[in-house]
Amino acid sequence: MELQLRTAGFEVEQAGNAEDGLKLADSADLIITDLRLPGMDGLQLLSNLRERGLQTPIVVMTAFGSIETAVEAMKAGAVDFLPKPFSLDHLMAVVGKALELRTLRDENRKLREELDHRYRFDNIIGRSPAMREIFATVERVAPTRATVLLAGESGVGKDMIARAIHQHSPRRDHPFVKINCTALPENLMESELFGYEKGAFTGANVTKPGKFEQADTGTVFLDEIGDVPASVQVKLLRILQEREFERLGSNKTRHIDVRVLAATNVDLRAALEQGTFREDLYYRLNVMPINIPPLRERREDIPFLAEHLVQKLSKDLGSVAQGISEEAIQKLLQYHWPGNVRELENVIERSMVMASQPVLSAVDIRLDTAPRAHRPTSNSEYSLPDGMTLDEYEQAVIRDALKRANGNKSQAARMLGLTRNALRYRLSQMGMESEQ
Repeated sequence: MELQLRTAGFEVEQAGNAEDGLKLADSADLIITDLRLPGMDGLQLLSNLRERGLQTPIVVMTAFGSIETAVEAMKAGAVDFLPKPFSLDHLMAVVGKALELRTLRDENRKLREELDHRYRFDNIIGRSPAMREIFATVERVAPTRATVLLAGESGVGKDMIARAIHQHSPRRDHPFVKINCTALPENLMESELFGYEKGAFTGANVTKPGKFEQADTGTVFLDEIGDVPASVQVKLLRILQEREFERLGSNKTRHIDVRVLAATNVDLRAALEQGTFREDLYYRLNVMPINIPPLRERREDIPFLAEHLVQKLSKDLGSVAQGISEEAIQKLLQYHWPGNVRELENVIERSMVMASQPVLSAVDIRLDTAPRAHRPTSNSEYSLPDGMTLDEYEQAVIRDALKRANGNKSQAARMLGLTRNALRYRLSQMGMESEQ
């Protein structure tokens, strides 16, 4: 057998028993063994190799009339068997078949690894060049301490990218603290972020650590960083530069070890020009920028996202729908997705709740077709009330929004499509900054 295999161009190593064969197994592309061996027999050898997780194909030789033993060997993980006596042609056919199987297994494994790397990162799905570049960037930046600024429209998945960075970093076993800067009222933001001492202000009956202290040795994710007021921006800059701060009502400087990730759905460079965001803080945050494109600019991701969401939600919802048709995919591809991946997930969930068939059809896909605000397509379509300048018109719109929001600046900013800081800047220009 060795002479025949060497003549055919193979490299061959021989072992006189199973114990010696085990020492050679890790480097082998194919193992051929008899079932009857001195000491450990062939079945025990098979069992031992499989317990070690070795995936090398194994062919067993067995005497004529011992087919039952050969079947037992196949159940134990052998890929084929040679009933003795066998011809050299039969030997070469079995060896060729076993090596083809190994090649096929290796190709499938590499393909799965490539697809996993190419199309998903944790639960983030994407095959578009933009998403593959983001996956590669996350892999490079995650192990470092670098501050990352995630930019993109609402719903593109900034939160998931931030969590992926944390999970692939050395801090993965430490806290991940998310702070939604839009949700925190301006007068409470400083105390929430940095904590306060007992008696620091009316109602401060106990000492409370802030979010940054809670995240010590871990990661802080500042979502919608553009909404942080100027007074807090100064303290954030100090955190990034010096890794230190004081609680409200305390003179004691505290040192922390945190990594900062930030996200924004507005153009911070425009905020710099308006004077609502500190330039030095922007550059401290923008060490490693990652721009996540909207879903409408990476439509090739939609089929993969839809299939992933159907599989995920079918378990969570107990829906009868387990798949999605090509017609439904085409309908999703034709939509403009103003709400990005978050809106896609809502559409798939709504469709699965109402579905009555195992596969979602185009009829099942219920999209938001409500008319949207008209946007002028040429300068001739813009018009101002008679006798009113652009500045006067802007001020009138802002006053009206504040009136409808009962003086709530955050709510008025949302109605106007502005950040809270951008509105405050405009109010200061109008001499209304202190007005409620």
